[in-house]
Amino acid sequence: MKRYCLPDELRGELRKPYGELYSGNGIDVTRQIINALDAPAKIIAVGDIVTFNLLSAGVIPDISFVDGRTKRSPASDTIMKGTKHPRFKTVTVNNPAGLITVELLEEISKSMESDMPVRIFVDGEEDLAALPAITMSPVSSVIIYGLPDEGAVLVRVTEEKKKEIQSLLDKMKCMEEK
Repeated sequence: MKRYCLPDELRGELRKPYGELYSGNGIDVTRQIINALDAPAKIIAVGDIVTFNLLSAGVIPDISFVDGRTKRSPASDTIMKGTKHPRFKTVTVNNPAGLITVELLEEISKSMESDMPVRIFVDGEEDLAALPAITMSPVSSVIIYGLPDEGAVLVRVTEEKKKEIQSLLDKMKCMEEK
């Protein structure tokens, strides 16, 4: 496994939704997404707000990525407490902004095999975790991530989606590895 670095020229491309955008925010959008699910292999939540809303709606994601921040500011105590669940195994990984570290990749891989829900607390930034999560998830899994000020995105994992995201990751080579 190798780490990935986000080049400036891809930042704009990553702002577009890679799945179906559900506009709005809060529990109503989360309920719309839950109603659209069709027995996914895995449910993966990326972000504190997405994780909080799923748990509030009674859905325990198989894997959730949180960093204690929302829109670059510290998340409220309510959100912080609300992303925890007694069934979660919590692990902490280091992943600075603009990177996907080997540590994060290894933890995603391990979490995909886990029989219990895993909460990955990212010391740094969890935003890019959706990309390797898509490529590593079983087909028919869903990844749900927030798009600030727009809503939440539901990505249905297919072989085509995995290839699309892998080609994006292939453009994220770190300088020392080029």
